[in-house]
Amino acid sequence: MGPAPVSAATAEDEAPAQATGSLVGLRWFVFALFFIFGGITSLNDVLIPKLKGLFTLSYHEAMLVQSAFFAAYFIISLPAALIVQRMGYMRTASIGLLTMMGGCLLFIPASSSGTFSLFLMALFVLGSGITIVQVVANPLISMLGAARTAHSRLTFAQAFNSLGTTIFPPVGSIVILGSLATVDPQTLSGAALEAFRIAETRTIVHTYIALAAALLIIAAVVWLGRNQLREKRSDDNILAAFGLLARPRFAFGTLGIFLYVGAEVSIGSFIVNYLAQGDVLGLAAEDAGKLLVFYWGGALAGRFLGAYALRVVAPARVLMAVAAGAIALILISANSTGALSGWSLLAVGLMNSIMFPTIFSLASEGLGRRAAEGSGIICMAIVGGAIVPLIAGRAADAATLRFALIVPAICYMLIALFGRYCHRHPAAPSS
Repeated sequence: MGPAPVSAATAEDEAPAQATGSLVGLRWFVFALFFIFGGITSLNDVLIPKLKGLFTLSYHEAMLVQSAFFAAYFIISLPAALIVQRMGYMRTASIGLLTMMGGCLLFIPASSSGTFSLFLMALFVLGSGITIVQVVANPLISMLGAARTAHSRLTFAQAFNSLGTTIFPPVGSIVILGSLATVDPQTLSGAALEAFRIAETRTIVHTYIALAAALLIIAAVVWLGRNQLREKRSDDNILAAFGLLARPRFAFGTLGIFLYVGAEVSIGSFIVNYLAQGDVLGLAAEDAGKLLVFYWGGALAGRFLGAYALRVVAPARVLMAVAAGAIALILISANSTGALSGWSLLAVGLMNSIMFPTIFSLASEGLGRRAAEGSGIICMAIVGGAIVPLIAGRAADAATLRFALIVPAICYMLIALFGRYCHRHPAAPSS
């Protein structure tokens, strides 16, 4: 006889899934998903300076790396929610992992051709796989336990996301940025330039082939465990999910996710070039890339601390506090030089720590059985990572990187207002 089912939530309408085995084991599986997609996403920050140099791109053009990747959230999120609705969480997770593997393998033809547009295509497919996995992971971790501790549990899961973003960039900097050639691509043309780009992108290919192999193994393990959840399938029209935007709290929270991801990605995308400036830290690209560990490591530490803080302090209050802290650090960085300028911007990572999970869970409160639909809509808003960096890149090209910091600062101001709204307007009962 198999183990007795373990309820994945405290109320029937809050439990579209039940674990048929260990609830703890299933949580650790979801934590692993957060680690994987967080780490791979953070490698974009290392790719940008590499591709910017090889293809002699402006800041605005270099931000197309993030646009191609995060556009997948807007295009794929609702289809991913539909797949969850039809196939269930575990099967959908394996599909997402295999799609990620496909995106990694597309770096091979991108490198062989030495064409920037093919790199963007590979990033879009990779982002599509991550979108599918994230549509699964966010609501699933919220379900695997009591509703009253969902904020804390999602924040703890996001800590594993941050663990990935802390480990991957310094390794990626050594492997990818450490091979930056001393040859100026602007001095080459024709076949010589094409050969140079192919040679210089081989390190990128080797990195993503290794990731593809790991993803294949993980997808196989997930597929073998596809029956760990006993799920209640929904036949609701997935397009009805847009009706959730009629709820002010959910709509404001969806905007908050758009702004948060846009702000975080903008800073992460610029930070290597920012720290390399002579009036900041004046570092080489590889050395500046290694300091990303402090930006993402701050988010890691903050999420473990935040998982506790959110149990004793109202989540909306915590969100207002960290958003205000992020604005203050950006202002300090933009109006100072040297170590203070560099380290204050890196410290924004600590303020970012609890924002995504807190905004997500605040927006999702009261959705009940419509949690997967809500996750699909909210994940569409992650397209902020495609749009806001483009705006910031345009500002950097028009003025300076310091001036461009006003873009994420505005985003954090609006996030603080969302926290204030949630504090004043408690969530309605689930429906």
